[in-house]
Amino acid sequence: MDKEQKFKDWEAGELAGFIARQPESRDVYKTASGLDLKRVYTSLDSPEASEADIGLPGQYPFTRGPYPTMYRGRPWTMRQIAGFGTATDTNERFKYLLDQGTTGLSADFDMPTLMGYDSDHPMSLGEVGREGAAIDTLTDMEALFDGIDLTKISVSMTINPTAWILMAMYIAVAQNRGYDLNKLSGTIQNDILKEYTAQKEWIYPPQPSMRIVRDTIVYGAQNMARYNAVNISGYHISEAGATSLQEAAFTMCNAIAYVEEVVKAGVAVDDFAPRLSYYFVSQSDFFEEIAKFRSVRRVYAKIMKERFDAKKPESMRLRFHCQTAAATLTKPQHQVNLMRTAYQALAAVMGGAQSLHTNGLDEAFAIPTEEAMRLALRTQQVIADETNITSVIDPLGGSYYVEALTDAFEKSIFEIIAQVDEMGGTIKAIEQGWFQKQISDSAYDEALKKASGEKPVIGVNKYVEDGPQPKVEIHPHNPETEARQIKGLNKVRAERDDKKLTALLGELKTVAEDESQNIMPITIELVKAGASMGDIVETLREIWGTYRETPVI
Repeated sequence: MDKEQKFKDWEAGELAGFIARQPESRDVYKTASGLDLKRVYTSLDSPEASEADIGLPGQYPFTRGPYPTMYRGRPWTMRQIAGFGTATDTNERFKYLLDQGTTGLSADFDMPTLMGYDSDHPMSLGEVGREGAAIDTLTDMEALFDGIDLTKISVSMTINPTAWILMAMYIAVAQNRGYDLNKLSGTIQNDILKEYTAQKEWIYPPQPSMRIVRDTIVYGAQNMARYNAVNISGYHISEAGATSLQEAAFTMCNAIAYVEEVVKAGVAVDDFAPRLSYYFVSQSDFFEEIAKFRSVRRVYAKIMKERFDAKKPESMRLRFHCQTAAATLTKPQHQVNLMRTAYQALAAVMGGAQSLHTNGLDEAFAIPTEEAMRLALRTQQVIADETNITSVIDPLGGSYYVEALTDAFEKSIFEIIAQVDEMGGTIKAIEQGWFQKQISDSAYDEALKKASGEKPVIGVNKYVEDGPQPKVEIHPHNPETEARQIKGLNKVRAERDDKKLTALLGELKTVAEDESQNIMPITIELVKAGASMGDIVETLREIWGTYRETPVI
């Protein structure tokens, strides 16, 4: 009897009889992204899956991981995002996390810094240092990393429309300390396309913004051998309401746009692609997330090889940072967030992440306390040191279910990419509001499922507890932060050479108006001369203007 007939006999016989006595709880089962799920998977479900597609760790198409030894060589980088108050405040938190065993730093910045406003700008009122560190000048960046050897720790900075300025400050700190730039490791997020589709933090229109990203990628490739000048992010696409499938596919569409932009500038793909990095979320659908990570590595490898004719294996190797899903954290029964985060972190590890941030259990209320961050870090350390999961690479590889789901994800991602290509590419789709509409529809559908109880959320629509919730100690905001920050900014302004600064700002305009020039060198000169974030942003706003999105309903 062949396998197919044996399966049919089981369905018609034992299974049918059992269901007649005890029906299943639902008629239709789907992943969180809406992909259909069978009740059981067998070898019949992956007849087209070739050994070449599954492959081996460290080999094309990298389904099983980007490196041959994965966590046997060393565990993933354990990052905990930190940022609040002044740079000095955040520096103290960095040192606390390093003492607790974190192996990489991640910096969050306040809203004025993200949007390019100095701390004394009217738009900054009430926001200085509230949701991240306030950075106005190079002096702040020096304070942020005071006492930390940047050649010995990987640093990730979460910032986008003003990313090139912070990258320039980071470089200036390193140069002032006498570091070799080739020894710096880490990334600046710098993914402006996902801002237009999801996070909504931008300053300039898409085209000049893309030019800035291009210049940072080129500068990094030419001067910083271990640094990732862009971190192409699906995380924020997911947090805005996209499904995991949309997150993966839209991120790949953005990657294609960036690669096209740099290649168009005359840089060979193998000269910069090895330093592209990625950032994904790990959501709650455990196996779907693992399949997502495996499939997106394979999709990316094929895109780089077949679409861009990359030759180096490093150019096809997708490396990613992962964060557990902030959008899943709840205020009711907030202690349950520990369990949510643990399972999401486990999925990230089983999916082969290179770097991981675990959310604090109190982040539904405010930025996390030290205690919450310590517990979140311990979650990673337990997985790494106590579960023995790191001993085997891609432990779910070969699972009928996981391989079938990986194949389904790959096929669906390429279908979405083809749809975007038909619209004229990523920027055209952004201008038409297509991505925004897809995310909006998915977010609305998710909200309806939670409201109806179709999607259970423990403590919110299932196993709800009446009565007062336990008191939560949240991270306080120091009301003196704004005054302290502005005092430091004014000190820099009083001590800098304004004549030199004016000349450099004029040179910035000249460089900005010439597409063939790279904007990074003049920006590095400017920050060394005491230019503030606002000085640089406002100068370029005179040339490039601002961007206003057409609302999508």
